Amino acid sequence: MISANNITLRIGKKALFEDVNIKFTNGNCYGLIGANGAGKSTFLKILSGALEPTQGSITMNQGERLSVLEQDHYKYDDFTVLDTVIMGNARLYEIMKEKDAIYMKEDFTEEDGIRASELEAEFAEMDGWEAESDAAILLNGLGVETELHSAMMNELTGSQKVKVLLARALFGNPDVLLLDEPTNHLDLDAIAWLEEFLINFENTVIVVSHDRYFLNKVCTHIADIDYGKIQLYAGNYDFWYESSQLMIRQMKEANKKKEEKIKELQEFIQRFSANASKSRQATSRKRALEKIELDDIRPSSRRYPYIDFKPNREIGNEVLTVDGISKTIDGVKVLDHISFTLAHNDKVAFVGPNVQATTALFKILAGEMEPDEGSYKWGVTTSQAYFPKDNTKEFDSDDTIVDWMMPYSPEKDVTYVRGFLGRMLFSGDDGLKHVNVLSGGERVRCMLSRMMMSGANTMILDEPTNHLDMESITALNNALIKYPGVLLFASQDHQFVQTTANRIMELTASGLIDKQCTYDEYLENDELARKRQIMNMDDALADDQD
Repeated sequence: MISANNITLRIGKKALFEDVNIKFTNGNCYGLIGANGAGKSTFLKILSGALEPTQGSITMNQGERLSVLEQDHYKYDDFTVLDTVIMGNARLYEIMKEKDAIYMKEDFTEEDGIRASELEAEFAEMDGWEAESDAAILLNGLGVETELHSAMMNELTGSQKVKVLLARALFGNPDVLLLDEPTNHLDLDAIAWLEEFLINFENTVIVVSHDRYFLNKVCTHIADIDYGKIQLYAGNYDFWYESSQLMIRQMKEANKKKEEKIKELQEFIQRFSANASKSRQATSRKRALEKIELDDIRPSSRRYPYIDFKPNREIGNEVLTVDGISKTIDGVKVLDHISFTLAHNDKVAFVGPNVQATTALFKILAGEMEPDEGSYKWGVTTSQAYFPKDNTKEFDSDDTIVDWMMPYSPEKDVTYVRGFLGRMLFSGDDGLKHVNVLSGGERVRCMLSRMMMSGANTMILDEPTNHLDMESITALNNALIKYPGVLLFASQDHQFVQTTANRIMELTASGLIDKQCTYDEYLENDELARKRQIMNMDDALADDQD
């Protein structure tokens, strides 16, 4: 259990939090949500002790251990993967290192023997003999291959480091677990494993995530940060959304009835206050009027961008034909004779762990990369817009956002462009920001603005939800659901894929899997296929033994 007691944090004159009191109890998983800038990550830092509040305190039960998902991917580059994970339990790691140092001494003294005995007892009490196997189980569950467990951290890729740091946070059954965006850069298999881990985790979890499906799956409570306060709701993300909307509707309806009553009393008072026979009744109504208080309905700090993709022309039946495309990158064949055709109503999600292959295919179809073999042909009625996973080069200029957008605008008018950007949350002077200093989320909103202006009837989007907040993801999700054109997209957001795609493709080592179905149906069929494969292997093993 961990509690925040009268927490206030001021940055300059601004109060990010004001007198926050909240208790996080054992056996529950709390989703910490709020608009960008509301202070989600900051509040986790206060809980962890990494940041001191202006006033108030954080308390935990005596003897309990807190674990945090590290964000510095280079911090443990001089350690092995296994050591990095085990270091998640700092005391256990200290014991291991001190034991090793004692046993390596050439002049082993009686005092050393006593100390080693004490350490061995504490080591056994902390299940130290299982540490390496426990760490390996976590790593394997997250998709870090066994042969990498003894490797140095600086030998790993960025996505592999993310998984190791997550395993480090989970290691040793911490009493309180703080996770800031744990699904970022994880493949869908790793996310599914993490979901099951957290569902079965018996202690306290507090998690920040923009993945709505993930929050729905693992959370027992939602802690909503809005205007410096934290409101606690029982239930998952969808239940919070319905509850919060219902509460606002009820308050508005209650205020409407109160306003009607106020009007009725005011009219009576005005009509009869000068009437001697009615003066007592008028006075009584004045008192009643003074007692009526309207509920203070403060608008949420959440802001939803307006996203709406409208094709300039209707798409024909011939959309895209891909014929035997192959591509080798850095000596690895990522695409091997890939072929498929698209129909005019297809919304295709590319799923699976082979993200490099998907990105290569998207670049080829967008004309940014040449295939080694094979060809593709777009239909004559199609027009394409492309959202790259890495948009760095798109913003390598000193232009303002308005100037950057102007070449893509159908109307070469500053007022029109600024109005368009305002709907995408670049209001006022925000449109005059230089594009080379924009945040990741701001860049994504610029790219989506450009795609809207293009009027394309076919869109290719490579991980468009990266860097977006929950509100922007929701707005984009809704826009793509109603988009009348053709989509090819990749995303690690389960709900985004499930609600948008009507066709699933996976690029595997043995070729392309292409299914006309929803994502959940694809996963269900994939799980059944795996179970059949295991059953067949068991049957074959039994036959061999016979």
